[in-house]
Amino acid sequence: MKIGLAEAQLIAAKTPAFAELLPIVSPEGLPGEEFLRDVRRILASRRLTNGAFVREFENAVAEYLGVPHCVAVSSCTIGLVLTWRALELEGEVVVPSFTFHATAQSLVWNGLKPVFADCDPGTFCVDPQSVRARLSPKTAAICAVHIFGNPANVAELEEIATGAGVHLICDAAHAFGSRANGKTVGTFGTAEIFSLSPTKLVVAGEGGLIATRDATLARRLRAARNYGDAGNYDPDSFGLNARMSEFHAALALRGMEGLEARIERRNQIRLQYERRLAAAPGLSFQQIPDESRSSCKDFCLLVDERLFWRTRDWLHDALQKENIDTRRYFWPPVHRQKLFCRVWDKRPLPMTEQISERVLNLPIYSTLTEEEVDKVCDAILHAAEFAKQNGKARAQGA
Repeated sequence: MKIGLAEAQLIAAKTPAFAELLPIVSPEGLPGEEFLRDVRRILASRRLTNGAFVREFENAVAEYLGVPHCVAVSSCTIGLVLTWRALELEGEVVVPSFTFHATAQSLVWNGLKPVFADCDPGTFCVDPQSVRARLSPKTAAICAVHIFGNPANVAELEEIATGAGVHLICDAAHAFGSRANGKTVGTFGTAEIFSLSPTKLVVAGEGGLIATRDATLARRLRAARNYGDAGNYDPDSFGLNARMSEFHAALALRGMEGLEARIERRNQIRLQYERRLAAAPGLSFQQIPDESRSSCKDFCLLVDERLFWRTRDWLHDALQKENIDTRRYFWPPVHRQKLFCRVWDKRPLPMTEQISERVLNLPIYSTLTEEEVDKVCDAILHAAEFAKQNGKARAQGA
């Protein structure tokens, strides 16, 4: 339901909440003069890729995550593509549909068939029971996604993968700094792959990381990111140019500083949103398990039209008129996208459909002030009150 002209005029009768657009994301942890000194060091070294900064960054991340091997690559998507390739799998991979489409695209690039599983109604991550129901003799692996930084149920997924004799790979694009069951995300499954793009908590400009405890896999990945060449100019396997530049590594290395404070601030913002909006009818939130910590890469609402009196899209439009940037991640879900609907086996995904149709992501980044968060909440509560009053009037008129 789109906002009509009359409603738009009523909602926007007051001055917009923000004079200029409040962006949904703002790159975090960007350094100053220190990074410029790093750049000068790189230029002086004449080594622009796979040099000292890449090695230092990999070592720093491995220590932070608590894993023996960390391989830096040019993007998270390339990291996923190379991981599937290095494992030399064939057949099907059980994967959530409620995710960014790159998760599934990485499978198709390797000739693997995505088998879509439903998501948990609370965490929005893949539902282990749905995963069990999708296993077959053709299953080669399970792919979990830590949605918006909220860790998937990795304990149960590891149990399922072990019982089925298949790999568990985690798309951890959102989850650098997240924890599950007291352990850092990056230590689960066969491998976990992170993103370092500008929307993430550690920014390399563009870049990705593969964390694994498997020495053989790590060795294959280091070759794969360099066209499959391990150093003798006679590749043992196919690869790509997926190297991380020294500049990107230096930027990300500086971005590691202050990470814990940024995660803490984002969780404070999440709680502020939830406190202010909890009483609004028809709004609910992603649930973070007690034993987990989310990086809060994103924050979202679910909008139930029956109780809110208007749709998610209506609220999206209302907030745009208040100069508040929002997104509908992830809508449509992957199994409904034109590239994947033909490979979807048509088994129902009711929670995925419901969450995708209701989800609305709000601004969240550590530099967002309490006042700005309050103004976003005020705008949502104003829209909610308008929707209720107008909806009741319409119902009575009917």
